[in-house]
Amino acid sequence: MNILHKIIERKKQEVAEARSKISVSQLKDSEFFERPTFSLKETLKSKSGIITEFKRQSPSKGIINDKVSPLEVVSQYEKFGASAVSILTDSDFFGGNFEDVLNVRNHITIPILRKDFMIDEYQFYEAKSMGADVILLIAACLSPTHVSEFTELAHSLNLEVLLEIHSEEELKHIHKNVDFVGINNRNLKDFKVDLQHSVDLTNQLPKDIFTIAESGIYNEEDFKFLKEKGFDGFLMGEYFMKNENPGSKFGEFISNVII
Repeated sequence: MNILHKIIERKKQEVAEARSKISVSQLKDSEFFERPTFSLKETLKSKSGIITEFKRQSPSKGIINDKVSPLEVVSQYEKFGASAVSILTDSDFFGGNFEDVLNVRNHITIPILRKDFMIDEYQFYEAKSMGADVILLIAACLSPTHVSEFTELAHSLNLEVLLEIHSEEELKHIHKNVDFVGINNRNLKDFKVDLQHSVDLTNQLPKDIFTIAESGIYNEEDFKFLKEKGFDGFLMGEYFMKNENPGSKFGEFISNVII
């Protein structure tokens, strides 16, 4: 069993536990459920195009940075021009939690991507209740039918959808209504990174879709390479989070790559 399968099996248990404690009706009564959402489509055009990320750890890297607060980091990300912030809410494998989103929602005015392994309708109501604006669908753990159904549900909640793919066989998961297609430069099954493989996949995507380069962007050269290849946005986490002050590192990065 690879790491992705382990995560999904644990996620099924988490969802069952959460549903037994808090109903969908209760989620709908939460503070943020009726708030107007922010659009990533708009901020990708008007800001840097970079979706920064708050991530404490990962299965492949272990602890990345568990010393900084979400509010401290994401406030700096917004200050220096991030188009959005991705916040990991998986606890067991990435050290995240719902409170990380709840604690920053009222303090920033850019979209929040709830980054998790979405496998059940319940999680979409969770995302809405915590103040997320965008959700991630990972093709590697969903069927094309699930992508279609989950996209419809997300849109009914005014949430935008980022569909993540990694391989040619996952191209069949692309649905006309998804808002963005992200190409993960890191294979979720073995965690190897291949930027050129991702570039090759972009040539097979619908021409009018927003494309996001995800993961494995380790330096300014990687970013410039992918930008030159036509990606509309860039999801970057580890590059900033591995520093003592992720927000300042992002500011430094922006000054070097954005003209």
